[in-house]
Amino acid sequence: MGQSASTWKPRSSKSATAAAAVSSPDFENHREDIAEDSISGNDHTLTLPDECLACIFQPLSSGDRKRCSLVCRRWLRVEGQSRHRLSLHAQLELSADIPRLCRRFDAVTKLALKCDRRSVSIGDDDLILISLKWRNLTRLKLRACRELTDEGMSAFSESCKNLKKFSCGSCGFGAKGMNSLLENCGFLEELSVKRLRGIADGPESESIGPGKAADSLKVICLKDLYHGQRFGALIVGAKNLRSLKLYRCAGNWDKLLETIGDGIAGLAEVHLEKIQVTDLGLSALANCPDLEILHLVKTPECTNVGIGNVAEKCRLLRKVHIDGWKTNRINDQGLIAIAAHCPNLQELVLIGVNPTHLSLEKVANNCPNLERLALCGSETVGDAEISCIAAKCLSLKKLCIKSCPVSDQSMEALACGCPNLVKVKVKKCRGVTAGGVDWLRASRGSLAVNLDAVEPELAEAAGAHEQDVGGGDNVAAVGGRDVNTTSGSNGRATSFKMRLGSFSGRSLVAGTLRRWSSFGSRTRNTFERNNN
Repeated sequence: MGQSASTWKPRSSKSATAAAAVSSPDFENHREDIAEDSISGNDHTLTLPDECLACIFQPLSSGDRKRCSLVCRRWLRVEGQSRHRLSLHAQLELSADIPRLCRRFDAVTKLALKCDRRSVSIGDDDLILISLKWRNLTRLKLRACRELTDEGMSAFSESCKNLKKFSCGSCGFGAKGMNSLLENCGFLEELSVKRLRGIADGPESESIGPGKAADSLKVICLKDLYHGQRFGALIVGAKNLRSLKLYRCAGNWDKLLETIGDGIAGLAEVHLEKIQVTDLGLSALANCPDLEILHLVKTPECTNVGIGNVAEKCRLLRKVHIDGWKTNRINDQGLIAIAAHCPNLQELVLIGVNPTHLSLEKVANNCPNLERLALCGSETVGDAEISCIAAKCLSLKKLCIKSCPVSDQSMEALACGCPNLVKVKVKKCRGVTAGGVDWLRASRGSLAVNLDAVEPELAEAAGAHEQDVGGGDNVAAVGGRDVNTTSGSNGRATSFKMRLGSFSGRSLVAGTLRRWSSFGSRTRNTFERNNN
């Protein structure tokens, strides 16, 4: 297509000769022919159509594609024309290179422009040029592009009307630019906005949405927005919305959630993290019968009442994540409601929640498809609760226990239960020792076990001798740190603690401390003699 392909020649004929020497006799003559063709400058990739060469480039990483593009002019052209995804450092210096990049990568549909927060980003003129050259963009991600204004976003959206996914964070434009995007990009399906700086204060400020994109939007994600409720018109107007994620957005969201519950019946996924919402807003989600995924993270005003109302009517729930922030307002009562009404539950994550065997037994009995369970930061999950899970959660595949008062007895229970278990993660559970994990690993050879805990006897040994050692702080750091042990199907142990355990950890550490103490005494005596 107007460009000649360069030929490839090996550095030396020795490599071709060596390849032929190690090949089987059946292919020896063929290898020799290839070596002769290579020496004569024949390029066998010339017989491949450009489309086949592009398919070869497609699964390669970005770095490998760059190296391939340096082979010859043809590879440079094909690699550029077949690259659909591009990520650029959007600093001001990029402006001079944009025309050249647009000429080489003329088929880009997915573009990421990321700038360092301390640097000056590209401006409106650059974004407009990009929109004119890459009119087929379907995805755009902007990060820290503070020089972009409403005018630049408006002009961009008028040229790139096929956009389906848009994400921005820490950018300078505001409500006007966002409304232009929503009005012009009628095929937009996913919208993610984080720390949008251009939204003005005041009750008369422009609201955002709904626009033409409201009919196509399926995912809306808002993060760290002081004026997040300005998107209320867009959220309410997106009748086909499937996923709503609200993270750390100011204001009371009860009223908006009540409106959503009345108008968006197809909502399937809701994430609420660190926002002001009570049981009123949470209960409104009960009007979304298709709800499958619910994340409640650090929403202290949500209680058993709200979670119970949702569970009673949203019986398709598959994934439930609750971070109770140790307020204990969601406990056994709320979990029993989930167990009673959500038989399709596959994943349950409880952080800062205090369930007992009463609710966990209900979950185990009524949710036969439960495959993933995480119990973190709970004061009530002990050996009895883990034994109940081990005995009744027959479909469980992954289990995580963190900062819970469990012991080696729980490891013994897991060794005999949960026949489909493939991975166990135990973190910061001081009652669980390396010996207990080793016993579990030996009993279930195919089970992957990850332990992050303090070995009690090592900690005691370090504490007992700390006063006798001049460098006690360093010894405490060795004996008291968290030690990771990870094993796969081969049962390989890689932790420092396990190596110490094979040499009787207590005696080895104690002996080491005594030697260090003796060395410290000799050093002090030598220092005193030299000074006297």
